[in-house]
Amino acid sequence: MLFDPTRHEPLGPAPWDEARARAAIAAIVRDAVGAYRPGRWWPPHPNDLGPGDDPTAPFTPLYFGAAGVVWALRHLRAVGAAPELALPDFDLDTLRADNRAWLRAQGDTDLGSYLMGDLGIELIAWGDDPSPGRADRLQALIENLADHPARELMWGAPGGLLAASLLHEYRPDPRWAALARRLSTRLEEQLHWSEAFGCHYWQQDLYGHRSTYLDAVHGFVATAHGLIRSRHLLGAEAWARWQARIVQTVARTATVEGGLANWRCELIEPAGRPPRWLMQFCHGAPGFVICLADLPTPELDALLLAAGEAVWAAGPLAKGANLCHGTAGNGCAFLALHRRTGDARWLQRARAFAMHAIGQSDAEAERLGRRRHSLWTGDPGLACYLWNCLRAQPGFPTLDRFYPV
Repeated sequence: MLFDPTRHEPLGPAPWDEARARAAIAAIVRDAVGAYRPGRWWPPHPNDLGPGDDPTAPFTPLYFGAAGVVWALRHLRAVGAAPELALPDFDLDTLRADNRAWLRAQGDTDLGSYLMGDLGIELIAWGDDPSPGRADRLQALIENLADHPARELMWGAPGGLLAASLLHEYRPDPRWAALARRLSTRLEEQLHWSEAFGCHYWQQDLYGHRSTYLDAVHGFVATAHGLIRSRHLLGAEAWARWQARIVQTVARTATVEGGLANWRCELIEPAGRPPRWLMQFCHGAPGFVICLADLPTPELDALLLAAGEAVWAAGPLAKGANLCHGTAGNGCAFLALHRRTGDARWLQRARAFAMHAIGQSDAEAERLGRRRHSLWTGDPGLACYLWNCLRAQPGFPTLDRFYPV
């Protein structure tokens, strides 16, 4: 079994409704602006709280806090999803200071983290003010990630590699290309080889544990995404080596059953623990499809199609509507396959998941009396997905697309 059916639910019957999608975006945006409190940002959602978290203390990172909501609201306005939206004057310097305080309260000092630290916030600010001073701060943050032991997107060097690529795409500068090459070289030096699987992998030192994740947040394929995106900056020889490794590892770690494909969470599971099989962006086939959608070779196309079929066969996630581990994130895989193949069936599936996700979001808001103000785990991320469905274009927020913001 490539997925756990108890984690999924039957797809709802609601047909694609453009007006309903636009209304859902508008409702999410209005609610987020109305819930904003200067100096307090947005209250954390109960589903984002961990043991010991203060339910009154706002989360601030790009991943599931204020920075992500700021990014989403500004992005939705910039791309035309909410063109008449009047936004508060968000003070990004205060947000950075608040995020540093939040990190310290968690016992973390990883200021350079892309999804949890300064880096994502500085990227937003640099879009407003691409000054030499801000560029210098961004360069220092990315450089400091080169030897981070996590070796994954959220906290480590792969997040810096993605940031360098995003910066170079938006405003080309030799410094961003040089940073991408430096991080690529360091990641190459840190690769491990598995005799059992016949492929390369990274080991992550994360949250006090060592792991060998393959996934689209902490694992191999998230790092592959940054390398694919940066390939034109790395040089032909370096990219040829990376492409061969990516194809090899993805192919040799896939499990295919009955025309469906998925990947275990970790390459090497801790002793005594069987492989875990999830079907969501952060662990499993949806993340592989999204992260590999721009791979410039057809070698993995059959596998990516089988992965897309597995996402469809599993159905919407019972966890909710969000991007990271919810129905919208899985739907992003269909949009990616639609662009890669040109097959309208994938767009139809993405829009079917969109309708289901709207229902999930509305039901949760009614049950809890509030919406979930978070980019990767909440409603603003869903709004971005709905806009992509309306335009029939892929683009996972802050992974595939950052600017304009």
